[in-house]
Amino acid sequence: MQLLRAPRVVMAAVCVAAGLAGGLVAAERSSASMATAAASFLGSLSPEQRQKATFAFESDERTHWHFIPADAFPRKGLTLKEMNEGQRERVRGLLKAGLSQRGYLTATQIMDLEALLGQIEQRNRTSGSGAENMVRDPERYFVSVFGTPSSTATWGWRVEGHHVSLQFTIVNGTLVANSPFFFGSNPAEVREGPQAGLRILAQREDTARALVTALDAGQRAKAVIQNVALNDIVTENKVKVDPLSPVGIGADALTGAQRDLLIKVVEAYTGAMADDLAAERMAQLKKAGLDKITFAWAGELERGKKHYYRVQGPTFLIEFDNTQNNGNHIHSVWRDFNGDFGRDLLREHLKTVAH
Repeated sequence: MQLLRAPRVVMAAVCVAAGLAGGLVAAERSSASMATAAASFLGSLSPEQRQKATFAFESDERTHWHFIPADAFPRKGLTLKEMNEGQRERVRGLLKAGLSQRGYLTATQIMDLEALLGQIEQRNRTSGSGAENMVRDPERYFVSVFGTPSSTATWGWRVEGHHVSLQFTIVNGTLVANSPFFFGSNPAEVREGPQAGLRILAQREDTARALVTALDAGQRAKAVIQNVALNDIVTENKVKVDPLSPVGIGADALTGAQRDLLIKVVEAYTGAMADDLAAERMAQLKKAGLDKITFAWAGELERGKKHYYRVQGPTFLIEFDNTQNNGNHIHSVWRDFNGDFGRDLLREHLKTVAH
């Protein structure tokens, strides 16, 4: 069931065209477009739907987030299943306002993957493997708006469900925070059927493996912190995270070519963000010091084996693991130490504006 995206053939053509363009033709993303899209979405809802979809900006629900199925972590908000096609079209517009083209295609592919995961688990249950009896539904994604969408005020929005958690906080109508920013994929690689070979988060995995395998023996001894992969991302779904232990190899110990590979890992994440947000992220990283970024790997190097990695700088943390389902189930996240849920933007706002 293709709820939020174009047919696969069209998607493939779009991806090829985007690749040929080399990122030179990029759609303009802005907080104003988010406000317009969110207002359009809310305006399409019935009073009952609107009550489910909206919350006060100060609500604790704004920081109530996770990436596991709704069976295990109940959520509030309005699901795609509760919407008509016109309303889902407006959700598409909201996602496109907050994400790059690649990010939008990634998010919608992950949602679609729920249908395939349900089929896989049903086969496993039939064969007696004891698979979990979870509801796998591409329409079970929740849309929430916090406060009133505006080009001048402070508000936020979220789209979340299994393996997708996208948070946006807009302060003063112009400043945007978009973390935690989570994508996952189960399976990480589709290994049978019509979609065999599909790897939705391949770029996040392959860029990191290219970096760790490009290190010499001495460098790799620093970068590989243990031979057994961590079970999951360390930060889980914590509301606030602090820097993890400073392990791994620093960017200052890499060659120029290896630093380029490290930047490609970072860009595998920023590339899913809207263009202006990605540019802001990279500017923040450079201001804080690219030499202060560290890279750490745990687990085996061979593709298809269990592994984990992290990229950490003074202001941000990337975590990635592919350990569940015998190394075929990915969790990946971008966190900002002071910026998650717009924390730093709100702090500065309160300093400068009388309340």
